[in-house]
Parts: sequence; structure tokens; C-alpha cells
Amino acid sequence: MNNTYNWYQTLIKPSFAPPSWIFGPVWSVLYVIIFISYSYVGYLFFTKRIPFIVVLPFLLNIIFNILFTPLQFGLKNNLLASIDILLVLGTLIWMLFAIFPHAKWVAYANIPYLLWVSFATVLQLTITYLNR
Repeated sequence: MNNTYNWYQTLIKPSFAPPSWIFGPVWSVLYVIIFISYSYVGYLFFTKRIPFIVVLPFLLNIIFNILFTPLQFGLKNNLLASIDILLVLGTLIWMLFAIFPHAKWVAYANIPYLLWVSFATVLQLTITYLNR
């Protein structure tokens, strides 16, 4: 863990990069939103109120989200992490459009997640570029 922290500290970061301590609290709040809203989507699917195609972007999103940390901090691979964060953002946008006709509150509840992932995508792409 300390080795990962030291590695991340050596990366060139843009001036708009937040301090590292902010990520924990932000993701803690976002994961509560994700858990509640994704659980509701699962409930809708298992009660046959929505088709699998509506659930698919939620599943892909959580997979890509989970993969980010091992790619960025385990493998210490900025390029793979950049590709992954683009997939997180893409599946997030897809899922918001997919769920909106069925459960508008789920789409609205995930707007903070969309805003943070949009920022995180710009940050990750910038870090990847600066450290190429």
C-alpha cells in the first residue's frame, strides 16, 4: 500500500488534481448511492419489470468501476486505467439513458456519480498524458 502511495505521489498531476484524501469520502458517498440505486434496478429486473438490456450497462459499469483500482494502483498502468475510466463513463451514460424511462429517480440519483466520473476521466486522461 505504501509503495502504491509513493508511486502515485511521483506522478505528474495537473493543477486541478484534488488532494488524495478527498477521494475516500467522495467515493464513500457515491458507493452508497450506487448500492441503493443498483439494488433497485436489480429488484426491477428480478420482478420482471425491466428487461436485461436495461440492466446490462449497470453490470458493465460496476465491473469497470471495480477494475479501475487494480489497473491504476495494482498494475500502475495509467493507459489501462484511462481506457477503463472511459468505459466507466460510457457505461454510466448508457445506464442513465436506459433506466430513465423506467425509474427516473435512479437516473437523477446518479448525477453526482456522473459528475465525479466525468471529472475523474479528465483527471486520469491528463495524468496519463503528462506521464507518457
